[in-house]
Parts: sequence; C-alpha cells; structure tokens
Amino acid sequence: PDMYPGNCWAFKGSQGYLVVRLSMKIYPTAFTVEHIPKTLSPTGNITSAPRNFAVYGLDDEYQEEGKLLGEYVYDQEGEPLQMFPVMEENEDAFQIVELRIFSNWGHAEYTCLYRFRVHG
Repeated sequence: PDMYPGNCWAFKGSQGYLVVRLSMKIYPTAFTVEHIPKTLSPTGNITSAPRNFAVYGLDDEYQEEGKLLGEYVYDQEGEPLQMFPVMEENEDAFQIVELRIFSNWGHAEYTCLYRFRVHG
C-alpha cells in the first residue's frame, strides 16, 4: 500500500515468481518495477531488490511456460521506479502475466518486491 521500508512482498532466497491476473486482456507494452531508494533503507543498501528478471504472458494460470515478453535488469543505482518496454515481438493479448525473478542484488535471505505494474 505504500513505499515504507519493509512494506513489500518478500520471498525467501533470490529466486521466485509472481503471477498476476489483470482485470481484462491487454496487449502489454511495458512493465514497471519499484523498490525503495537506498536513502530510505535502514541499512543504506537495497541488496534485497530484484536484479535479473523476466516477464511472460500466459493464456491461463495452469500454463507452465508462457510467452516471453522480455528479460531485464533492475538497476539498484537507478531510480526507485524503473520502466521496461516489451522486448519480444508479440501480437497476443494476455490477462495473466508472470514475473519471474532470477536473482537479487546480494541479500542472502530474501528478495523484496514493492510494486510491479503491467502497462498496455
């Protein structure tokens, strides 16, 4: 609901995924990932921020491998809110989108995701 330190969706380790059902089918054009800035972090770093991730479009929630929409890197030195355009040529509309996080910026115990948005 806000961007205060710790008010995030945290998962154990550095790899995880999130599946989002949108209110309607859309043609995705971009995604945004948001994390708190280093200046708000009690430790002065954001090693729990996602680093390498990919986004997939799914036809239904039971589909194991969706259509790759792009692979990205969240820059811990960049702005807290970062936008990533769809990288893969695609003409399909999706109501279900999967965010797959492959690594974080070094936190050994968990990864924090504050906000993920789908644009289209």
